[in-house]
Amino acid sequence: MNHLIISISGLRGIVGQGLDPLTAIRYAAAFVQGLPPGPVVVTRDSRKTGAMLADAIRSAICGLGRVVLDGQIAATPTTGVLIRQHGAAGGIQISASHNPPEYNGLKLFSAAGQVIGSDSGGEVLERYHAESFAWADHSSIGHAETLADPFSEHLALVLKTVDVQRIREQKFSVLLDANHGAGALLGRRLLEALGCRVTVLGEPADGEFSHPAEPTAENLASVLPAVQDSKAHVGFCQDPDADRLAVIDELGRYVGEEYTLALCLNHVLPTLRGPIVTNCASSRMSEDLAARYGVEFHRAAVGEANVTGRMQTVGAVFGGEGNGGPIDPRVGYVRDSFVGMAQILDAMAARRLPVSRLVDELPRYAIVKTKFPLVPAQIPSLLDRLRDRFPEAAADGQDGLRLDWPGRWLLVRPSNTEPIVRVIAEAPTAADANRLCESTGQVLHELAET
Repeated sequence: MNHLIISISGLRGIVGQGLDPLTAIRYAAAFVQGLPPGPVVVTRDSRKTGAMLADAIRSAICGLGRVVLDGQIAATPTTGVLIRQHGAAGGIQISASHNPPEYNGLKLFSAAGQVIGSDSGGEVLERYHAESFAWADHSSIGHAETLADPFSEHLALVLKTVDVQRIREQKFSVLLDANHGAGALLGRRLLEALGCRVTVLGEPADGEFSHPAEPTAENLASVLPAVQDSKAHVGFCQDPDADRLAVIDELGRYVGEEYTLALCLNHVLPTLRGPIVTNCASSRMSEDLAARYGVEFHRAAVGEANVTGRMQTVGAVFGGEGNGGPIDPRVGYVRDSFVGMAQILDAMAARRLPVSRLVDELPRYAIVKTKFPLVPAQIPSLLDRLRDRFPEAAADGQDGLRLDWPGRWLLVRPSNTEPIVRVIAEAPTAADANRLCESTGQVLHELAET
């Protein structure tokens, strides 16, 4: 790979193969130059290359005459809180999320403390390519200030959303797998504030990942037995920037990222009534739970900015993405693993039930994710043929094509970075979901023959 992956809210790439200090300076300058007056928050996850990129980005921001508020190593949702707390003009989180350690990236935040959307992102790209920056003269150079405690406000906001005393009374034992990412810094403080006995795996935030960064079942194989071995009531597993959370039950079984949002919704919706929003690639569990509690359900295009934008439009009380990213507006419009941990512990305490029983109460589906090679010119024909093949399905074209039937759905989305389409299907059984994916493959085969 020798190019950057650029989305509507940031960029990502392999350091030294597309992402370097000069690129970081140009991209940060292109972003900051379009911000309103005020300081700019800079944070990073624990990757080895983060400090180097942070040095470059701080220099760019100071060179534009701005003040940098340096949160150092902090989770992505903490970045959003810090921006609002300090009245900053925006912020940059240096992170490649769940990608391998050779990657890093920049995620851009608005003054509202949430990732920027497509309009703002497009303007950043225009300035980035134009390379026309209004550098300050020697008398107007900015400076950097290190934030002494980046975590207290975020901690306080999360604690306000749960019954702290009720959780403390249960004296839960919790295993937290931070995997040497940013999550342990606030994760331990949160869990101890909730009266938990805490075991942390990968606590030093030094970027020395103990296993691959994405918290999938395969990557957590070494963590699963540790939950039982430590006699924990629950295991929580974060990605390196701690905006995603996977769950392991007390029996050492992987519950998974798709269940994180559903567990939160099943807990909050009985009392926090109002609309909810998920993206079109997330499990149907959220839609079923909305129906169970008689609240509006809305579906957005994939991408955190799309979900939070729809949440604000409809006045959602909760939302998120099925990759383990709950979003609680009371804390911030950012995916937040700490919200997930607090809400799941509150649910366990309120119901006096283990997490395995809470999972058993949720609707049950099997989700299958695959991909097929496809050149961009074939995409319109593929989507049209899928509509024709399944005329009885409800079609949603806001992000590729999603086809819905009672109890099952299929999503076909073209990749923004590769000549492929990503295909996701969910149904009551894995066999049913696989058949839906195979139907897409058959249509692609027919396309190749015409």
